[in-house]
Order: sequence, then structure tokens, then C-alpha cells
Amino acid sequence: MSQDYNKTLNLPKTDFAMRANLPKREPEQFAKWKNSHTYQQMVARNQGHTKYILHDGPPYANGNIHMGTALNKILKDFIVKYKNMRGFYAPYVPGWDTHGLPIELKALKADGVDPTTITAPELRKLCKTFATSFIDKMSDQFRSLGVLGDFEDPYMTLKPEFEAKQIEVFGAMAKKNFIYKGLKPVYWCPDCKTALAEAEIEYANDPCLSIYVKFAVTDDKGKFAAMGIDPAKVSFVIWTTTTWTIPANVAICLGPEYEYTLVMVGDEYLVMASALVENVMQVAGISDYSTTGSFMGSDLEYMKVKHPLYNRESLVIYGDHVTLDSGTGCVHTAPGHGVEDFEVCKKYKEIPIIVPVDADGLMTKEAGEFEGLSTMDGSANKAIANRLTELGAMLTTEDIVHQYPHCWRCKKPVIFRATEQWFCSVDGFKEEASKAIHDVNWIPSWGEGRIDNMVRDRSDWCISRQRVWGVPIPIIYCKNCGKAIVNDTTIKAISDLFRKEGADAWWLKDASEFIPDTVKCECGCGEFTKESDIMDVWFDSGVTHAAVLCEREDLQWPADLYLEGADQYRGWFQSSLLTSVAWRGQAPYKAVCTHGWVVDGEGKKMSKSLGNGIEAQDIVDKYGADILRLWVATSDYQVDVRISDEILKQLSESYRKIRNTARSILGNTSDFDPNTDCVPVDQLEDIDKWALERLNQVIKTSINGYDEFTFHDVFNAIRSYCVIDLSNFYLDVAKDRLYVERADSKTRRCAQTTMYIILDSLTRLLAPILAFTTEEIWAAMPHTKDHNIDSVLFNDMPQCVNVNVDDDFMARWDKINQIRDDVKKALEEARNAKVIGSSLDAKVTLHCQGQLADFVAQNLTELKNAFIVSGIELKQDTNADFTGLVEGLGVSVAKADGCKCARCWSYSTSVGTIPGMEELCERCAEIIRA
Repeated sequence: MSQDYNKTLNLPKTDFAMRANLPKREPEQFAKWKNSHTYQQMVARNQGHTKYILHDGPPYANGNIHMGTALNKILKDFIVKYKNMRGFYAPYVPGWDTHGLPIELKALKADGVDPTTITAPELRKLCKTFATSFIDKMSDQFRSLGVLGDFEDPYMTLKPEFEAKQIEVFGAMAKKNFIYKGLKPVYWCPDCKTALAEAEIEYANDPCLSIYVKFAVTDDKGKFAAMGIDPAKVSFVIWTTTTWTIPANVAICLGPEYEYTLVMVGDEYLVMASALVENVMQVAGISDYSTTGSFMGSDLEYMKVKHPLYNRESLVIYGDHVTLDSGTGCVHTAPGHGVEDFEVCKKYKEIPIIVPVDADGLMTKEAGEFEGLSTMDGSANKAIANRLTELGAMLTTEDIVHQYPHCWRCKKPVIFRATEQWFCSVDGFKEEASKAIHDVNWIPSWGEGRIDNMVRDRSDWCISRQRVWGVPIPIIYCKNCGKAIVNDTTIKAISDLFRKEGADAWWLKDASEFIPDTVKCECGCGEFTKESDIMDVWFDSGVTHAAVLCEREDLQWPADLYLEGADQYRGWFQSSLLTSVAWRGQAPYKAVCTHGWVVDGEGKKMSKSLGNGIEAQDIVDKYGADILRLWVATSDYQVDVRISDEILKQLSESYRKIRNTARSILGNTSDFDPNTDCVPVDQLEDIDKWALERLNQVIKTSINGYDEFTFHDVFNAIRSYCVIDLSNFYLDVAKDRLYVERADSKTRRCAQTTMYIILDSLTRLLAPILAFTTEEIWAAMPHTKDHNIDSVLFNDMPQCVNVNVDDDFMARWDKINQIRDDVKKALEEARNAKVIGSSLDAKVTLHCQGQLADFVAQNLTELKNAFIVSGIELKQDTNADFTGLVEGLGVSVAKADGCKCARCWSYSTSVGTIPGMEELCERCAEIIRA
């Protein structure tokens, strides 16, 4: 009767589960990290080492995290963990942007408070409570993704010490004359009733009525009269898509180098650019016309025209911003409602600035009969267009759809409106900012040109907002003459008070309490009032480099890295750069890395309205955070990143292969103590050395991938190694040694030593990516005395193993692998033909000649083991049943000689010849005797 020899085999033993069950296991690890202060321990390990500071761009504290935020935070976590495991002192201080209108509006709505009945201090208290409640929620959500950081002491733009430093930076910029107050057109949201920065604008298609309006000439400077044309019959034709700005018209702007002509229609003459005549006439449906005269735009400067609605004149001027892309070449100019209009009109002192629109977007008394009409609901446009038609000033109209700026908060159209605002004079340090940009490492490299062009093309930065929830603009005014009082004394006094009591003090204390008694206005007055505007939230986040990096001892300025979405070239990257250059003359970062948007599986933008949105927490609940982290690691994040259930299922399969590789090694090293059982590397078998040298290549690729932030290179190298080199080859071949040989035999210990080194290295390499799984592996595997067993993160990245093999050695094993691939295909054909069952049932004959035959002869033992067959033979002929990809090689498969060993399942002629152990082969009998 056959005995059960399984108990004599070294079968794998491990408690490491085959099923990951990540959604259940990860919260346990998350709790352990939190309770044992894993982040603090990880960072403290490298106290005193070279610092590496990744400065966190603050997300807005008013909602749950979304996929874009998850992508961003996970990328940062990869870098922070890697840098700490490379020996850097790399703390990570998460931060939050806590001021601004969205929080103010949501806080009011959540509490059901009427904004007209609440005081400023009460509203600020409400907003603070609202913002901090989301910080707690978002912190736990980030942690559930495996992100480690100083969540116990994050930075917030509402903290008193932050607000105090912000005042200092403002003061330093004001001292250099980079801060000024002036009347200038800015983006204005009538719905939110505040000025907006460029970064708060998004564009959307907007249908509108474009109008062509005639402005009759009142003073032609003698030019038309000299041609025998009555100036009273001449009109300049302007074109605009914003009818409501016609009441603000004070000029018509021409291109100085463009050719203009007189278009005769009936008995009147129309002035327009020669190149646009045909198009304008076509839009107007006029076919009977002729042209006369030719003028350069500069020839017509200082002519005057009558405003079609009011008893006033507009001046004909010229400017370089005029184009011939559309319209008439005669540009309607209203400096109260356009930046380019404003800038060009500054050259002409006689031109007034008229702003007949109030903060609600309603026409004012200055608009005459249109007072009270709205620029937003179309009533002003309709009434003005009708009136122009009645007066005979409307040449024609056309319905078009154009890209128009909208508020990023309320999603409604905005207007340009000249108001008294505080500005940062970017022109004052634009060249210095451009130079600073070129000293930064931009990843990808095209980012350098992108932000440089944005900075060079931008106008001055409007930094004031007409709200309550934010940091006040620290300006004291003389109550008597209205002069702004801002100097070192006032800035220090305000900053010191804010550091002590927070910015709430601005609304709680009298102006006199912010400045020493010694401060007087030049007029001699000692009474003061305070500025009511707050700073743009982009100024808040733009000074985090000063308020965080310079204020915390564990950090340093400038940061080594900023990492955010590509939209931040016009946002945080730029606001940080501008404040830093204005303050200290250089960029606040040494490198900037950007990522794209998260889109669905078809590349479409995700949104709830389209039904294709995916919440980060839903993925964590269904697949586990490590699958989400794997999605980040395998993505080319510098472009838009796709995500879908199908993509996540594919990633889950890749994850399982990694997990199964770890489980296989853990099972086969359960009786292995690396402190006592390790075999010196130079005594390992050749196949072990090959596996370790391939591991070295993976280590080099992975370290380079982490250094270059190409995380997909890291995971692809590890996945390929696990699947191709380990699962498909090394671990498969090593089973015989591991299962069959004596437990403490050197050949088995060689395999275990190799597998231990591999698992140890791969676990460390994967630790920044598979945050939860690597901790699970680390807890399950054996360790040397120099390991910190509490967390894989408390250990360094692996170093290459000193295998001491050359290229010829690796080429030999590459050749063995190539031959093995052909043999596996031949074995599969034999299995399908019922010649054999498993590969151990087979005897393989290799048919080859010449150098290949010599190679086979020299490596017969290695080849037999690699094939996992019971017999091998070399024949120097070409009589083969199968030919594969190896040139000159043929393979024949036959039933192996002898009988099957009941223990190792190999076929041998020695089976049945050993007294008392007739079921065993000679090798197994010897092992049993021992």
C-alpha cells in the first residue's frame, strides 16, 4: 500500500492570505499607523540628515476629496515615503486653503443665516467652524488612501501665525512699491459681488447679439473735407458683442498700420478697415456699395465722433491691440469695462473713464434712460440695441456664439468693471520673475515656457476682494484726508496683533489700536479708519512658502518641490512665484512637477451630471486604497489620466500577481531565519545568482524611476520581474529544491536565501506605492537583526546585491530561458496529444548542431532543471518533432524512462530498486534515510 509522503516534503506554510480583502484590512493598518504615530517615527529616523521638502499646495476646505485630489495626494505620498527611505529628512506638512467666498456662502447656507442680519465677527466665526469641520473630514479621507503626513498639525491659512506672516509679506511688497490702489477694469462677478483674479475665471460658450454701430463724425481734422466729402455724412462703424458697454464708450481705436477706407452706401460714407469691408457688407446684406480713399489708421488719430446715445463726443485713437480677425477694424473702446481699452486710453489724458454699471450688474444713473436695467438678464442689451436702431445708428446685427468669461464659483457670466481696487504691480518685477522661472526644474519641461509666457503676458494682479471671510488688506487711512498709511511701523503692529489674536481683531478693534500713538498723518490728523476689503485667496495660498516654510523649524525655504495639477500654472505656481520674487527675489521652489486631469475610460471629463463620475471613497470601499494607488503608479500622470471599472479590474489582476509572488515566497521561507540560515551570495547556485542580478536591474530601474518621478517605470519593472522572471521561471524551477530536498540542505537554503533577498528588496521598493500591502508582507516575513520590524517605512530602500557575475553569465541564462520557452511550447503540444500529463512525465530530446549543441552539452543539468522534466538528451541532428524560435533547435517529447517517484513525482529507473522504499527514487530514498 502506498505511503503518504507529503509529510516528508517541505510544503509552503503561511498565514498570508491569498485573498487581499483590502477594504477590510486597510482600515486596521490605517488605525495602527495613527495610533503608533508611524509618520512621526518615519521622519524622526532621519533627523539631522539632508532635508527634502515637498510643499503641499492647499486644497480648498469645503468638500470631500475627489479623484483629482486623490491623484495629487497619492503622488506626493510616493515621493515623501521614497525620500524618507532614501535617508532624507523629508517631512510632509499638509495644508488647507480656508478663506474665500465659496466657504462664506456655504457656511451661510448650511446654517440658514440671512447675510444681512449677521455681523462680520459672527460671520467669520461661522466660516471658521465650517472650514475646520471639513479639514477633519478630508484628513481622514487622505489617510484612508495610505497618505502619511503631519495631519495632527497641518497648516491652515486661517491660523493667526499664518495671517501674521501674510501681513509681513504684504508689507515688504508695499515697501518696494509693488502694491498700489487704483481705478482699473477687473473681472467682476455681479452674482458674487466681488472682484475676481484671472485664476478664478473659466470660459464657456455664450450666445449673444453682435452689433455694428455707426458713430457720426463731428471733427474730421479736414481730411475728408479735403476729398470733397461732407464730414457730416461720414460715420465710423464699430463692432461689439457686449451691447451693454455702449453707454461707456469714449473712444474708437484703430490699428495704426492697417489700411482704412470709406465705404459709400447710398449718400453716406462708412469708415472701416479695407480688409473687412466685404465681410461687413455681407453680414449687413448690402450689395450696392463702393469704396473711396485709402488711409492708414494713424492718419485718422484725434478725429472726433458723436456718441450715438448721448450728447458727448468720443475720440478716435489707435492701439496695437487692434486686429483684423473680426469686426470692422474700428474697435469700440470703453476703458471702464476693458483692460486693453483702459491701457490704451491712459495714453490720451483727455479721455474720461465712465463706468455706468454698479456692483449688481445694473446700469446706473450715468446710463440715462437705461438706469436700473441688468447687464446679466439681457434687458440692458435689448433696450440699448432697440434704441440704437430707433436712432438710425445700428448698421446691422448678427447672432453668434463666443467664448465668454464665467465665474468659477457661481458659473455665471462676469463683466469687466473699473473699480477702485488694490493691485500688485507685476510689471515692477516681471523680468526678475522670468529669470527666476528659468532657474527652476520644470517637470515636464514644457512647463517652463508655459508659465513664462503667462507671467510675461499678464497684467497687474488685483488682490482685493469685497468680502469678510479672509485676511484684511492691512491699510489704515487718515480719517481727515483719506491718505493711506502703510509703513514698517503699521505693518509690524498689525502683524504682531494678528499673531496674538488672529485677523478677527481687524473687525473687533478700532483702527487706533493697530498703530502706535506716535503715528500721525502728514495733515496732522491722529484719527484713522481701516480698509474694508480682504485679500484675494490666491494671495493667501501664494504666501504659504513664507508662512509655512519659513515659520516651521522642520521645513526650509525654498521648497525642493511643488507638485500640483497643470491648471496651477495660472494659479498657485504663479501666485507663489510672484509673491516670492517680489518678497525675496527668487522662486519659492527648486522644481515643479505637474499632473493632468482625471477623465473617464473614454477620455471624457468626469462629472455627476454626465453620470460618469467616480468618487475616490467608492473605489476604496470596493477595491481598496492600494488598487487606487496602483492606478496612480501605473498612469502617465503628466497627461490626462483615465479611470474606469474596467481599468481598475485590470489593475486588480496585476495586484494579485504581485501578492501571489509574495505569498509564494513567504510560504517557502516559513522555516527560514535570515540571521542563521543565509548562504553567502558567492556560494549560491547559478540560477540564484541570475535571479539576484535580474533583481539588481529592477532595483536600479526603480530607484531611477522614483528619482525621476516616473512611477510607472517602478511598477512595470517590478511587475515584469514578478511575472516573467519569478513566477514563470525562477520560483517554478526552485520548487523542486524547496519541496523535495532536505529542509536544511544547502541547495534549499540557497533558494531560500535568494527568495528572502528578493522579497525583502521588492517589499521596500513597493512600500511607497502599495502602502498597506507592503506593511502586511513586512509583518509576515522573517527579518535580520538590522531590520526595523515595526514598519517597512522605517528601513532604507534596497541596495544592489553584490552577485559578481558578468555579461557572459547573464547571456548564458538568457539563452537557457530562450531554449526553455521553445521546450515549454513542445511540452504543451505533447500534453494536448496525451503523450504526457505534467512536464515531469516527460523526457525531452534537444536536436541541434555546432555551437548550439556545444552550449546544450555544457548546460544539460541546468536545462533539465529549467524544463522541470524527468529526462533530457542531446542529439546532434535535425530530426525533431517541434521547432520554435531558437534558430537551429528542434525539440522532441516522449514519455520519461522509469517509474514515477511517489514523493518527488519525477520519473527514474531507480524507482522500485530500493529495498523497503520501492516507491521512491534514489534521491528521495536518501533524503528519507537522512
